[in-house]
Amino acid sequence: MPETNYLLDILILLAAAIIAVPIFKRLGIGSILGYLVAGAIVGPWGLGFIDEITEIRHIAEFGVVFLLFIIGIELKPARLWKMRRTVFGLGSAQVLITGLVITGIAFLLGQSLKIAVIIGFGLALSSTAFGLQILTEKRELRTNYGRSSFSILLFQDLAVVPLLALVSLLAIDTDLLEGIEFALLETLLIIVSVILVGRFLLTPALKLIAATRMPEIFTMAAVFAVLGTAWLMEEAGLSLAMGAFLAGLMMADSQYRHQVVADIKPYRGILLGLFFMGVGMSIDFGLLGDNSVIIAGAVIGLLLLKFAIIWVLCRFFGIKNLDALRVGFLLSQSGEFGFVIFGLAALSGILTIELFQLLTLVVALTMVTTPLLARLSVFLSKKLRVEEAEHDVTTDHIEAGKPHVIIAGFGRVGRRIAMILKASNIPYVALDINAERVLDGRQRGCSVFYGDASQLEVLRASGSRNAGLFVCTLDSTASAVRIVSILRERYPDLQVYARGRDSRHCNQLLRAGASLVVSETLEASLQLSESVLEKMGIEDVHCASLVDSFRQKYYGEKELPE
Repeated sequence: MPETNYLLDILILLAAAIIAVPIFKRLGIGSILGYLVAGAIVGPWGLGFIDEITEIRHIAEFGVVFLLFIIGIELKPARLWKMRRTVFGLGSAQVLITGLVITGIAFLLGQSLKIAVIIGFGLALSSTAFGLQILTEKRELRTNYGRSSFSILLFQDLAVVPLLALVSLLAIDTDLLEGIEFALLETLLIIVSVILVGRFLLTPALKLIAATRMPEIFTMAAVFAVLGTAWLMEEAGLSLAMGAFLAGLMMADSQYRHQVVADIKPYRGILLGLFFMGVGMSIDFGLLGDNSVIIAGAVIGLLLLKFAIIWVLCRFFGIKNLDALRVGFLLSQSGEFGFVIFGLAALSGILTIELFQLLTLVVALTMVTTPLLARLSVFLSKKLRVEEAEHDVTTDHIEAGKPHVIIAGFGRVGRRIAMILKASNIPYVALDINAERVLDGRQRGCSVFYGDASQLEVLRASGSRNAGLFVCTLDSTASAVRIVSILRERYPDLQVYARGRDSRHCNQLLRAGASLVVSETLEASLQLSESVLEKMGIEDVHCASLVDSFRQKYYGEKELPE
């Protein structure tokens, strides 16, 4: 029975994911590569458990749809307007330049101009699913590198619409320039219409449904809004993903956005996993064996070309070198919309079946490299950041003979202490071995240097002999205790204040010779307790007295209580 076979395929995919993804995650390789390998193993070119992948790929595309919806709902129109320079400047430059360069190469290799244009702009697009999944998984979407990557991906998604229209127009021998102008105008009109309709209808409709107080109906309405908008956009000639993004953008200012995101996220995770497995299953190892040299050259050449173009453009738009490096690595692959564009071109008779299969394999293989390239970019970025951040620790900015504060650790606590000292015109030197923190702090005008505070030479260079106070805010218990011990041995008269995570950590710091320790968990609980007492009607003076007596008793113990 077909239903049984279909159910069996789903069970096989779920089993493969359950086995492969945790293993890859545990090895530190990432979940995406786990999905890809799982798909390749069970697919028609692996063990052959699943032969028909077209239907599964269609279902899995909804993972990209829900991903774009959540990105859209978290990106308010005001923030999108602020990103217009990178979206429409950097994004358009990347698509146009990359597309034209690849078009020129394809034309020189003997393809007709129509085919060369389709190949060029189809390969110019990157994978939204891979890029955004890696950024969200690592919580880097709000970093400079993440915002730059997202801007390019967003414009690429916008570009899919006119590119699909262009393919259809080229199939009926329309003039190339005329086709592009018509496609852009059509895209703009459709997007504006959908936004206006959604603005005036979507939120009021959700308000009526929320009034029923039936959570399952609200979830159905949220899914209906996403899929309905995506379907309407596709019927208008655009992409499902673009429709979902616009649906999210329309709901970004709604009071129901948080509940909608919570309802949609489970679907996104499962379907995105199926999408990545579908990519793995689409790798034709038979074709790879017959044309290995050509395919390897095309994959490597495409990755290098796109990386170089993206890096140069990022630098031109003022993005820092290391961020530009990471953007280039993340977006050097081709994307899922390449499958769509090449598939439409093949159905329209523009591409031959052989060329379509070859391009599909190249796209799939470049997508497979994405998690590995992302990890490589992190490794190279950290290495280069360390080299850039190894500034010589100096106290030249400190007035001669004036005591200063040394801060070991420039995390949340250390950074806030530094800001307060700076506001009070008290000189300080901060040390941290996290190169990214150092670079970020120096860009903000902070006196922070790269260095290991547990090394005696670094302590000497930071002016420990003349320091008025040393503050240790390190997260690592062992490192903090070691630094306090070294300071107490080398500089017995230096006051050493330390942040402890809990009572056990505080006791270790006190035994190591700290002059004062502050328990992170204690102070948070005391402040919260004081607020509770005030809320329950206890007078302010009595509240403060109770909390202060508890604090004195706690710190007065030789061994701090749990």
